[in-house]
Amino acid sequence: MTPLVLLVGLTIALGLVVDRFGGVWGPPLVSLWVWGLGGLLWWRERAWRPRLLACLVIATAGEVVLSLVWGLYDYRLGNLPLFVPPGHVLLYWLGLRLADELPTGLLRVTPWLALAAVSLLALARLDWLGPPLLLIFLACLRWGPAPRLYVTMFLLSLAMELWGTALGNWAWRGVLPGLGWPVANPPLAAGAFYCVLDLLSDKAAPVRRPATVG
Repeated sequence: MTPLVLLVGLTIALGLVVDRFGGVWGPPLVSLWVWGLGGLLWWRERAWRPRLLACLVIATAGEVVLSLVWGLYDYRLGNLPLFVPPGHVLLYWLGLRLADELPTGLLRVTPWLALAAVSLLALARLDWLGPPLLLIFLACLRWGPAPRLYVTMFLLSLAMELWGTALGNWAWRGVLPGLGWPVANPPLAAGAFYCVLDLLSDKAAPVRRPATVG
């Protein structure tokens, strides 16, 4: 694990702590740091510059639609924090860097574990958003060009969602707006959104893919 990978991982984990408990200066300091680190990644990763920029634009649009318009989840101050769009880029870059190192066993077992967990939550009437998100994830694994990346992002985003909701940085609505379905906080299959993000970013700016498993 390179120092930059470690720095990005710590930024995501500790940045949420500073945002939550850093008082009035927490959010602006985290935003300044995350934007600066995102700029460093953009400067260093010449081959991935178009992909990272596409990720930033698409992720920002997704946040506006899902949070501010649809109201699927809410940030603690009721806004879209300035560190969130570049934060998506950091997490995405981390996935791109770690995808090749994903153990083959984890690649194969993750979909089955996700299927079991999401099914149990749905049967218990705790989360009905999980099944359609899981179908998106499984479809990406079956027909998408980068299964290692999808599984890596699924796991990374799950860890981030569990951490962020536990700290109280954001919370998913208990009832899905418009449909009335129960929703877990967070949905365990929320990583499916990152699969869609990758596919859209790839269409906008194709780059060399991480290796896949036959």
